[in-house]
Amino acid sequence: RPWVFRWEKDIEIKKEVNHYWEVRETIQKVSEEQQVPVPYAELLDEMRHYNMRLYTYKQRDLNCKSAYELSEFTLTEYGLPDEKFGVISIPKLDLEMPLFLGASEENMAAGAAVLSQTSIPIGGDSSNAVIAGHRGWNGYPYFLDIEKLEEGDEVTITNIWGTLHYYVKEIQIIAPNDVNAILIRPGRDMITLLTCHPPNTGGRYRYLVFCERVKE
Repeated sequence: RPWVFRWEKDIEIKKEVNHYWEVRETIQKVSEEQQVPVPYAELLDEMRHYNMRLYTYKQRDLNCKSAYELSEFTLTEYGLPDEKFGVISIPKLDLEMPLFLGASEENMAAGAAVLSQTSIPIGGDSSNAVIAGHRGWNGYPYFLDIEKLEEGDEVTITNIWGTLHYYVKEIQIIAPNDVNAILIRPGRDMITLLTCHPPNTGGRYRYLVFCERVKE
């Protein structure tokens, strides 16, 4: 029954989100005790360089399904306990989900996922992390209610280095193959939410919500 799946999935996602908060708190505590100013500094540095390369080479590999499914980073290889990159929160939708790198079927089922060959959401000029979510799937909403978002609504991304605050600036409906619409915009620090449109139509179009960061 759909309501049973939704109930079970809601418990599962909340459990994964809570686990991430616990992991993050532990990382922060250990860093303070060991007087480490930036935890996992090597990983952060490599992600910054990855984002810079994407912009420099104009995301030339963002051209096929396999390009955005496979993550460039395996977080457990850097000592993290699993592959959850962070948490995405959308207060307007009362939505909070784990965030993964690479829009594989497994990651999309477990929460939201950053398309590979788009920026990793760590902040920085000339970056645009495209974050995909199902438009409802097997009874669970994911990004089902995305059309409720309006200009000015907040979306936050929390990773082990901090919480980034973004605000809705623009909404577009595009064809599935319109790659140019999701490219990095020079000088801007962005995330773009992406899902199918209309819901329950097999993804005839893509619904995009462009959000820009307010620097603190």
